[in-house]
Amino acid sequence: MSDKMAFDALVIGGGIAGGESALNLANNGYKVLIVEKELSIGGKMILLSKVFPTLDCAACITTPKISEIARHPLITIYNGSEVLHVNKIAENNFKAKIRKNPRYVIQEDCTGCQLCEQACPVNVPDQYQFNLVGRKAAFIPFNIASPRVAAIDIENCTLCGACERACPTKCIDFSQVPEEFEISIKTVIIATGFDLFDPLKIPRYSYEKSYNVITSMQMERLLAPTRPFHTILRPGDGKMPDKIAYVLCTGSRDTSVGNPICSQICCMYSIKQAQLLMGALPMADITIYYINIRSFGKGFEEFYEQAKGMGVTFVKGKIGKITEIEKGNLQLRYEDINEGVVKEAEHDMVVLSVGVLPNQGVSKMFTEQELKTDPYNFVYQPDLLISPSKTSIDGVFVSGTASGPMDIPDSILSAGAASTEAISYLNSVCP
Repeated sequence: MSDKMAFDALVIGGGIAGGESALNLANNGYKVLIVEKELSIGGKMILLSKVFPTLDCAACITTPKISEIARHPLITIYNGSEVLHVNKIAENNFKAKIRKNPRYVIQEDCTGCQLCEQACPVNVPDQYQFNLVGRKAAFIPFNIASPRVAAIDIENCTLCGACERACPTKCIDFSQVPEEFEISIKTVIIATGFDLFDPLKIPRYSYEKSYNVITSMQMERLLAPTRPFHTILRPGDGKMPDKIAYVLCTGSRDTSVGNPICSQICCMYSIKQAQLLMGALPMADITIYYINIRSFGKGFEEFYEQAKGMGVTFVKGKIGKITEIEKGNLQLRYEDINEGVVKEAEHDMVVLSVGVLPNQGVSKMFTEQELKTDPYNFVYQPDLLISPSKTSIDGVFVSGTASGPMDIPDSILSAGAASTEAISYLNSVCP
């Protein structure tokens, strides 16, 4: 096997945890391959507005970090790719099969000019803006994507040739096909991140039935510097909302939807968004409906008290049903937990604070050995206190939210632990 197909470490996932793990390994002289399913590295953090509780700009933190990762001479990145399977041959010898999906664009020749995007006549929902707006079939994922290279959405492309004619470097290539190849690695770090709960599983919340019921990630995009609009608007009619409600624990702490655990981040990101909304819409009323506020981290309780001081209303109540009424407004029927009575309240926009779910496909990647998962389908940590990044397979480590819900600082700490354990493993078994 050529040196080009041999690496010291495979990092599965290019989010903030995977990127940090890869950077730590590369800075210690190890050759690393990052395999990321999306067209850009940076994970969910690069799409956020600000981070709690400091309200630092998420993109300002992430962009220099991913630039450092992308430019590191010992890090190779495969975007739009997936790990089909990993097999452990010996103590320092893994074989992995990778599928690299085509962008239908020659990456090295693309200048990111977006002329192909302007010429394309096809409009489809923009998944990077969480379907709040549309994008073209020829597109750059988002402004600060890394790499900032166009891609062709071949499923929606009409093959009209407009993008080819508009491209000044002639880098559109419809002849590209998926490539599959085998690589040799010595250790593996799983940094596959998390999935977000799908609120369609709770029909009584009227998500997608009522356009003015949105998810917390959609609100993140409305608040972010690279947002689709210049202000906060209701998707249903473009009106600036006056009364916004948050429904906490949407898909968390709920056995009826199969996720009984707390997602740990929902309380704080909702409070963060509420504070940002108070700045963006000074006249708006923000109400957060909660079961319990779990402000357990450093500075979290002060952040919560600060939101109350700014005028955010907190209602301890369980939401029973959300119904659309006249003019696109929404009626929330809820149980007031403190008073023990059922009440109703009208809002013109509702944000569902969706919970964290495990990435279900991780364990299937390991064909010969069993990668164990915990009762909630996150990657199992057999030695949680002493070596939290170790998994059930020796030489395979877990980083970030692949092992369970956690916030960004904890994900970065987890990435440091995983890379340190991987380096220790490489030093102990490799000559």
